[in-house]
Amino acid sequence: MNIIITGASSGVGFEAVLQLTLDLHNRVVALARSEDKLKLLAQAALAQNPDCILFTSKFDIVHGDYLDELLPFIKDRLGKVDILINNAGTLINKPFEQLTQLDFVEMLQNNLLGHVKMIHSMLPLMKEGSHILNIGSMGGYQGSIKFPGLAAYSASKSALHTLTECLAAEFVEKKIKVNCLALGSAQTEMLARAFPGYKSPVKASQMGQFIADFALTGHKLFNGKVLPVSVTTP
Repeated sequence: MNIIITGASSGVGFEAVLQLTLDLHNRVVALARSEDKLKLLAQAALAQNPDCILFTSKFDIVHGDYLDELLPFIKDRLGKVDILINNAGTLINKPFEQLTQLDFVEMLQNNLLGHVKMIHSMLPLMKEGSHILNIGSMGGYQGSIKFPGLAAYSASKSALHTLTECLAAEFVEKKIKVNCLALGSAQTEMLARAFPGYKSPVKASQMGQFIADFALTGHKLFNGKVLPVSVTTP
């Protein structure tokens, strides 16, 4: 499988890459904004599987050059794309009264519009049977418990959930499946920013493995679904 994953330099994205690169049938492109962390990812992947096929590239999904930088990189390394995992994202934690419109803009750019750009750019390389997997959040899942300080973040993730449902309907004729995993807590840097001092019973490696497995097989049973993945709240 030819796989692209964004937000690969830390947390569940990092762990998902390690899981995906265990299989020599997978060719993985890992994208993130931190070149140093991508180097650590490459070292970790090679340490567990010296023959793994992993390509890393520093890329900002919001401000990056898709046409002249990313597309040539992907075409040269992969040619076509079987799986796109939109995992990149960020979080702002502050009371609503302190949130500015620019805070909401930042959340929408990083947690929604960057993924829109990525899908737009990769779609010509995706053929029948491909899978787009968006990584959402229980914070944006309808009916879930909400928490103070996360209004802008949760609203942006809710928008990503709806985008998933819309694209699944639009891509029916292309036979490209689109799903979203609304993640609950896993022990990551982002969780620490959202809930300082809280320790999740779910390890980042466990959630990363679930993401990797679902990306490879979930579209055989699901399409247009926003699936909660949570054992605790938060």
